[in-house]
Order: sequence, then structure tokens, then C-alpha cells
Amino acid sequence: MSQENVEIAKRATDALNRRDWHAFYELITDDFEWLPAMPGAVQDIAYRGREEFAAYVHEVEETWEYLRAVMEEFRDLGDRVLLLGHMEGRGRASSVPVSTPVAEIMDFRDGKLSRDRVLLDHAEAVRAADLDLRE
Repeated sequence: MSQENVEIAKRATDALNRRDWHAFYELITDDFEWLPAMPGAVQDIAYRGREEFAAYVHEVEETWEYLRAVMEEFRDLGDRVLLLGHMEGRGRASSVPVSTPVAEIMDFRDGKLSRDRVLLDHAEAVRAADLDLRE
């Protein structure tokens, strides 16, 4: 099942980058929880369920001309997948390009993505996913 989770993680990342919400919603549970890095760094914010996630998407589309995750590594952790890469974007109002490290810890339940926690620090993500950096 865990290799299937890696494939779902890749498909979810691709769907998010393409803004293919129908494809993304097919991969998530009804009670899907999204914990974004930027709002989460300021205060404890989580978006629960498809409606709240859709509200988050609307906020992102208003703020960013484009925003995409370029994931270079997918680590199979059984019922979790750790993704390591970087985020690229351009602010809608400022036109300033942004590139920053990004990591995601995706949790799976019953063959679907149930929770996605996004972090801006690879080492923090590795610790949060209970991995040893020497691995």
C-alpha cells in the first residue's frame, strides 16, 4: 500500500500544480485536512474538508500569479509520504518571483490523502516525520 501512497502523492502534487481540482478531490478524503506553511507559520491554521480547502485555493489564486511545487524527493513512510523540494511562484500584485524550500508530510487513509502538512524547512519536516537525517 505504501508505494501506492507515493504514486497518489505524485498525482496530487501534479493536480495541484495544474489547478485540476476535480483530479485532486478524487485523491482526498471527505475530511481532508490542509495545513499550509505560510499561514501556519503566523498562527495555527488548518483547512478541514473540501469547502475550507476551496476557500484556501481562492485565497492563493488571488495572491499568486502562479505557484507550484517542484518535488525532487518522495520518501515512503508507510501510511505517510515525505516530499522534499522547492516552491516557485510570482506574486500577483508585486510580480516578485519567489523560490523557497518546501516539504510536505502527507498522511493516507483507505487509499486516499487525508492530511497534508506543508513546511518551509526540510530538516524540520524530516524531524516532524520522525526520520533520522543520516538516513
